[in-house]
Amino acid sequence: MNAPVYPETLLRLDDSEQVPPPLATSGVLRYVWESRFGEILIEVIGEQTFVNGRIVEP
Repeated sequence: MNAPVYPETLLRLDDSEQVPPPLATSGVLRYVWESRFGEILIEVIGEQTFVNGRIVEP
């Protein structure tokens, strides 16, 4: 993987109109996991965990 260690923004190579989310936000841990099926955004906010915007039940 040739991505920077701590990117501040998730960059897309397509011409999407969607604004990329900032990865450096106070109180939110964000990780981008690159699998062979594509990129997955993992967010941890307090005690809650989200994968691609959907809450993960403990």
